[in-house]
Amino acid sequence: MTGRTGTGPDSRPGTGQGTGPVEEQVLRIVAEHTLYDLGTLSLDADLEGELGIDSIVLETVLGSVQDHFGLAERPTGEFTTLRPLIDAVREAVGDGPPAGTGADTGTAAPHPPEAEGDALLEAVVEAAMRHTHYARHQLDPDADLESELGVDSVVLTSLTGEVADAFGLPDSVTGEVTATTLRKLAAELDALRAVHGTADGTGAGTWDPRSMKDFLEERDPDLFAKARSFAAYRRKREEDRLYWYGMPMRARSTNKAVVFDELEGREREFLHFASNNYLGLANHPEVVEAVCEATRSYGATHTGSRIIGGTNQLHKELERRLAAFKKRPACAVFPGGYSANLGVISGLVKSYDALVVDRLNHMSIVDGCKLSGGTRKIFRHNDMEDLERVLRRCAEPGSGVLGRLVVVDGVFSMHGDICDLPGIVRLAEEYGARVLVDDAHATGVLGATGSGTAEHFGLKGRVDLELGTMSKALAGMGGFVVGDEEVIDYLRFYANSYVFAANIPAGVAAGLIASLDVLEREPERLERLWSNIRLLRELLREAGFDLERSDSAILPLVVGDERRAMEFGRAVRRRGLFCQTVVFPGVPLGDARLRVSVTSEHTPEDLREAAGIFVEAGRETGVLHPGAGE
Repeated sequence: MTGRTGTGPDSRPGTGQGTGPVEEQVLRIVAEHTLYDLGTLSLDADLEGELGIDSIVLETVLGSVQDHFGLAERPTGEFTTLRPLIDAVREAVGDGPPAGTGADTGTAAPHPPEAEGDALLEAVVEAAMRHTHYARHQLDPDADLESELGVDSVVLTSLTGEVADAFGLPDSVTGEVTATTLRKLAAELDALRAVHGTADGTGAGTWDPRSMKDFLEERDPDLFAKARSFAAYRRKREEDRLYWYGMPMRARSTNKAVVFDELEGREREFLHFASNNYLGLANHPEVVEAVCEATRSYGATHTGSRIIGGTNQLHKELERRLAAFKKRPACAVFPGGYSANLGVISGLVKSYDALVVDRLNHMSIVDGCKLSGGTRKIFRHNDMEDLERVLRRCAEPGSGVLGRLVVVDGVFSMHGDICDLPGIVRLAEEYGARVLVDDAHATGVLGATGSGTAEHFGLKGRVDLELGTMSKALAGMGGFVVGDEEVIDYLRFYANSYVFAANIPAGVAAGLIASLDVLEREPERLERLWSNIRLLRELLREAGFDLERSDSAILPLVVGDERRAMEFGRAVRRRGLFCQTVVFPGVPLGDARLRVSVTSEHTPEDLREAAGIFVEAGRETGVLHPGAGE
């Protein structure tokens, strides 16, 4: 994540008046567009062979140099190293001798510390530079980490872990930090130094208090050391029947699931509440037959991308049907929902643009933002006042931001609540931003016809891009984005995960078309899904469970403490119900939960039995008080 070059207190874009000699300013620009620390950029290193700066990155650098120095045109020449580029800029602005002469050593001198005399704050700022790719002058120690710097809980964990390691603090301190600025983070770490000894990594008794977060930043010269540490941790969790991830199913996924329990070495049948097959279409005879027939006709796959030999008539028809279903002019299909977010976001947003994102967005959105190079601004979950504050700052002169894209989940996958789309659209229109809604868990669930969040709120045509996955309610594989025809056509050539990835097989496309046929022909499936959602939600709330603001097919049973949540999940599975236990990184530390997915295939008897299981397990583990649910 990089901010736009030439912003902040040390430079004024378009004037050529950045602080420091031309050489240092150019090197800062290069550092912001790569993963290198400023001091490691040798002037004579080959751009491609040694620094990995290809023609695409170089063009971005040249554009930023032009903006930063206010040049009439981009520097031109054979730039195989940084030295001729710096010389070209010197000549253009009429500033001093060629690069590397006199006292120059061939690398950039470090920028003076922002926090002189404060080693801990300096270490925090240095770590933040490495983990965010911001230049030092863009890291105001008093800026809000999320809304102004785009530092989410995962990035904060990483940079905190690095500083803790450097100052001899135990890994566990990363879970104790609540700072909202870099200065406060340094102060918290300073206070923790006084109360912590060395880390023992095990905690009291036989319980290992670590979480998956602790293995993100384990430092060792051997890159695989963290994998060995995590393997030992995971095996202990599995021995205690607390980790239940990746167990193989041995039959179709319906309201029941036959699972081979690898921990117990036997096959078991469960009530199944971990499926995203919201409308039961994955098992519909027409869908299954369409997959088989198209596979017989077209083969197993195309072994090609959409623009090079990987398109047939079924892909075109699927895109036409999805656009019609979503009531938008055009659609592009991607290999997956995750790759759709990566490609769409990085294809549209560049380093001089800003991504304004809800702090609870899906990881595919987070990774798309990182890949784009745009400045990420995070607003508090569904907080329109905070969103307006962020958009207002992005629109201010001198913000360094050109384009703005607000990206949100339609339904938040671990919380089950719906984005405040009316508020988002209103503010985006007021501040000149575009809007992308990820309808992964809303397609087939929200709206009168299951079209998604925009239909649910009556906002069709006012949401710029609607993105989704076809592996949930539509019962297939792949992702898609719908919007105006010019924008979709642009993405076909500039979304790398579309251009350079193999297409979904024809059989999958045929099955998805059949799923749309059934969905549109049998609206009672959507009605039955919502009847089931309302029944189970009422039973669980009456029992005393915290379901937050869920208003979808996802019902979170919020626990908070990770150990108790895992023990709750174990007690539920012991009673014959299969659902997801969600801990870090699925949710932040302290926000652990069980995630329950409702489908149209559940019967009222299933739902009542499930509620009874959750109540019994909740009492056993202390999630509910002993008399709850009576």
